[in-house]
Amino acid sequence: MGKHALLSASSSHRWLNCPPSARLCESYEDKSSEYAAEGTSAHMLCEYKLKVALGIRAKDPTADLSFYNAEMEDCANGYAVYILELVEMAKQSCADPVVLIEQRLDFSKYVEGGFGTGDCLVIADGTLHIVDYKHGQGVLVEVEDNPQMKLYALGALEIFDGIYDIDTVSMTIYQPRRDNVSTYTVFKESLYQWAEEILKPTAELAYAGDGEFNCGEWCQFCKVKHECRARAERNLELARYDFKLPPLLEDDEVEDILGKIDSLISWANDIKNYALQ
Repeated sequence: MGKHALLSASSSHRWLNCPPSARLCESYEDKSSEYAAEGTSAHMLCEYKLKVALGIRAKDPTADLSFYNAEMEDCANGYAVYILELVEMAKQSCADPVVLIEQRLDFSKYVEGGFGTGDCLVIADGTLHIVDYKHGQGVLVEVEDNPQMKLYALGALEIFDGIYDIDTVSMTIYQPRRDNVSTYTVFKESLYQWAEEILKPTAELAYAGDGEFNCGEWCQFCKVKHECRARAERNLELARYDFKLPPLLEDDEVEDILGKIDSLISWANDIKNYALQ
C-alpha cells in the first residue's frame, strides 16, 4: 500500500463525499509541491520545538530544512506554547497526562487499511485532546465535523479508551498563518456512532471502488479533477443558460449562476492547465 493508505485520514473529506474517487486516484502518482515541502519543514520544526519544551532531547533540524524563515520559527514556538497550555490544563483533572508527538494512529477497525499520523495527542482522564498543525495559509481549515480529525480521534481511542476514563474528544486545528486556532469537542459516544453508521459503510464503498461520484469543494485536491467526467458534467450544466444580458434573466436564474461561477472558473482553469502541460 506504500507510504499512504488508500483511504487516508488526510484525504477522507474527499472519499467520504465521493467514494469511488479513492480507487480512481490510486493509479495517479503523488505530485509534490513547494507548499507541501514547506509544510513538511514546518512540521519537523514544530516537532523539535515541542520536544524541547517538554524536556525531550531532540536534534535541531533547522540546518536540514528545505524551507525555514523567521515566520516559521514564530509559528513553531507558538505551537509548542499552545501544547504546553493544554498539558497544564490536563493536569488539573489527571496526575499523569500522556503527550504523544507524531503518533501513528490506526483506525482500520472502521476503514480498511486506515491509518494516519497525529501531530500531537494529550491524553488524560475526561478528555482526549488532538491537535493538528496546518502551516498553509491559502485554505482556512475548518475544525467542526472535520473527518480527518475524527479519524485521528478514533485511532487514539483504540489505544487509550479503557486505560483512561475518556468522556469527550477535543479536536483542535492550529493554523497560525490564518490566525486560526479552533477547537471542536464531541462526546465519545457520538464519535463511535458516526464511525458505525456513516464512516464504516462509506469506507467499504470507497475501498471497493463503488458508490456515486459527487462533486464539491473536496474536488480541489483530487488527483483526477482535470479529467473527471462527473465534474465536467456538473459544470457544463451552466451551459443551459443562453447567457443573455442579466436584465433578461430572472433573478433566481442569476442567483443560480452566481452560485456556480466559482466552481466553474476553477474547473475551467484546471482543464486549461492540464491541456497546456
